Amino acid sequence: MITGAHIMLFSKDADADRAFVRDALGIDHVDAGGGWLIFKLPPSELAFHPGDENGGTEFYLMCDDVEAEIARLTAMGRTCEPIREERWGRLTRITLPGGGKLSMYQPKHATAHG
Repeated sequence: MITGAHIMLFSKDADADRAFVRDALGIDHVDAGGGWLIFKLPPSELAFHPGDENGGTEFYLMCDDVEAEIARLTAMGRTCEPIREERWGRLTRITLPGGGKLSMYQPKHATAHG
């Protein structure tokens, strides 16, 4: 029986990115030992998209109001890309302290997670 999913995001500064997710995004976590934080994710969805190769993955956080989330993160000194209107949702990318990008969108489509 499948009981969950574990998603790994690789970072040049994992400690800074963990602190960002803990402090700025406020996502609950457990310490797996030695400060290695594992974050509880909100309800999730899995979709399969056509691609030229197998095995590619993308990770997106979902929100109800992308403008409000951008305003909240910007007030904390975080950088978000301008909203892109897509057929399927309103998309931004958050710049992480480690230099990576984390996609976040407000879906325009029905969601499977409730």
